[in-house]
Amino acid sequence: MRLQNKVIIVTGSTTGIGKAIALRCVAEGARVVIHGLEKDLGDTVISEIGKDKAVLHIEDIAIEGTPDRLVEIAKKSFGKLDAIVNNAAIVYSSNIETTDTAVFEKVLRINLLAPFALIKAALPTLTETKGCVLNIGSVNAYSGEPNLFAYSVSKGALMTMTRNLGDTLHREYGVRVNQINPGWVLTEREIQRKRDHGLNDDWYTTLPRVYAPAGRIFVAGRNSCCKCVLALG
Repeated sequence: MRLQNKVIIVTGSTTGIGKAIALRCVAEGARVVIHGLEKDLGDTVISEIGKDKAVLHIEDIAIEGTPDRLVEIAKKSFGKLDAIVNNAAIVYSSNIETTDTAVFEKVLRINLLAPFALIKAALPTLTETKGCVLNIGSVNAYSGEPNLFAYSVSKGALMTMTRNLGDTLHREYGVRVNQINPGWVLTEREIQRKRDHGLNDDWYTTLPRVYAPAGRIFVAGRNSCCKCVLALG
């Protein structure tokens, strides 16, 4: 129960990594704000967690005002806010030739500017609780695959922001800021993306070593987020 009585916003938590983080947080004693775009999926998460431990907000994280509304929902529902998990992101396949300005701006708006806006909106409350921020990055932050150009740049920028704020906010406000850069994770969205690409459902069992040196990829689940909990605790 490392997160006993903590209140945590987890963006992009109706599916995948975000859902797994939210479930793990509740298992460790926290109450959570579930956020995403799909109300039916969000309702399923709430029913699994319980309405006494979670509240749902459906809205595009990149829309102006969404971060402020998430903070207010946490305070109104549970009386405070101890942590935020910036997990919501868009994975867009593109290279230097297929990335135009509009695509680049969309990816940066969701993967970088939205986390910045949520941190800024939550900072006064996190200062009161001496809380923390966890940004979910990617191993692609270090350079990235050629066909994940815009996505990789956005995660690299997120990592730089994390390092900058990790120093500044802890020193000046007592708020910790960390980032976890997971490898390839088998989520519901990733399964659907590969189906859309025409691959069989067992595609992940025969991955080239260049993409999965260990011969396998992670599976998003309740017990796969211990490092996230340690970063929040």
